[in-house]
Amino acid sequence: MSTLRVEGVTVRFGEVTAVDDVTLTVEPGVTGLIGPNGAGKTTLFDVISGLRKPTAGRVVLDDLDITAKGPHQRSRLGVARTFQRLEVFGSLTVWENVVVALESRRRSVKLADELLGRVGIADFAGNQADTVPTGAARLLELARALATDPSLLLLDEPSSGLDRAETDAFGELLRQLSAEGRSVVLVEHDMDLVMGYCDRVHVLNLGRLLVSGTPDAVRAHEGVREAYLG
Repeated sequence: MSTLRVEGVTVRFGEVTAVDDVTLTVEPGVTGLIGPNGAGKTTLFDVISGLRKPTAGRVVLDDLDITAKGPHQRSRLGVARTFQRLEVFGSLTVWENVVVALESRRRSVKLADELLGRVGIADFAGNQADTVPTGAARLLELARALATDPSLLLLDEPSSGLDRAETDAFGELLRQLSAEGRSVVLVEHDMDLVMGYCDRVHVLNLGRLLVSGTPDAVRAHEGVREAYLG
């Protein structure tokens, strides 16, 4: 189990402030990070995963300050991430993509079939990764992330390309992962997925944290309705 604390994180690009003094906590379970386009969600993910150093503030994982640690170091500490823009090894098969991640952790390649089955894309195992549908590629990214056995899983727009039935199945998978003690955070625009499967939701707007709470509390928040939900 991992607890993540983001403390006073600010990210500036010149005179533009993308993330503005954000403080929030992520505990085991499923957490949503939502907000309008340009709210700073992916930038905050970049800070948490080590791809970007904050202008100010710090990131703490299980009482360990990891602000200065790079992505590979954070990965070794149990942080895994998928991306809004698909990041798969297109010339490898779906199965080989997962094997690469397993071998990086010296885990048995026999787990590849199990992971592909778990995320629901076993039928694509032998396909070249850059030929599969977008939804399957999203699930491949998840399988590859799970191959590292993470305690903190960051998912950026994971339901993109999935139909309604696939999205509901994905939501149930998120619940299973959290029941195993993992902390799962998803940046997501599908409000049915967020409100139906998240334990807690953080809302960003214009780089600032607007509100944190249960899905019901967030849904009822007037500022959220004005800024995002309509």
